[in-house]
Amino acid sequence: MHKISLSDELIAQVQQKRGGRRYLYTNRLEGPKTALLVVDLQNVFMLPGMPVEVPAAREIVPNVNRLAAAMRKAGGKVVWIKMTAEDRTAPWSAFYGRFPEDERKLVKDALTRGSHGHDLHADLDVRPDDLVVEKTRYSVFIQGSSTLHDTLQRLGVDTVVITGTLTNVCCESSARDAMMLNYKTVFVADANAARSDEAHNATLATMLQVFGDVPTTDEVIAHLAPQAAGAAAE
Repeated sequence: MHKISLSDELIAQVQQKRGGRRYLYTNRLEGPKTALLVVDLQNVFMLPGMPVEVPAAREIVPNVNRLAAAMRKAGGKVVWIKMTAEDRTAPWSAFYGRFPEDERKLVKDALTRGSHGHDLHADLDVRPDDLVVEKTRYSVFIQGSSTLHDTLQRLGVDTVVITGTLTNVCCESSARDAMMLNYKTVFVADANAARSDEAHNATLATMLQVFGDVPTTDEVIAHLAPQAAGAAAE
């Protein structure tokens, strides 16, 4: 698990800007208006020896499963998001073009629908009523990447709780765009995973300063309990 490090100075600056509050949204989560987004916890990122392995991603699975259970209990939605390679690489040549041909094929094959790498990790507690959404870019919300925004709008969701991997790539990209689309954005400090503590904490600092709340798993769950759903406690 990452060693989370947010300086007292940073937290004090954020609280000052927020009128003395550290959290804008976490303390008043409304279950039916909230969705847990689990980003890219697929075998290609999770299993040892896979092309894009993120070892820390395996360590956040228990927290993700706890959040999913709490979200369902509070009447919220759980969304499992899967990075998916397109049939053609030309529309995102700036990404695929970075790799040598053999490495490009390895990554693309592992992200192709139907491959073992594309599957969600077996330890995740995925339930039949959950949503599974494929995306074709780092951000699940950027235009053309997925259908998630339309789905959440139809369900009346105005708050997203973001977890998954990589903290500083797909999770951060999705969180930034979520806030830009006017979602109340909650980025869970101990349920996201990067390749280093430094990368993880740099994103947490950016999220807290600009894009939303950065609570722990326990803090989110405390305000998704049935008796707290819909409450506006501070």
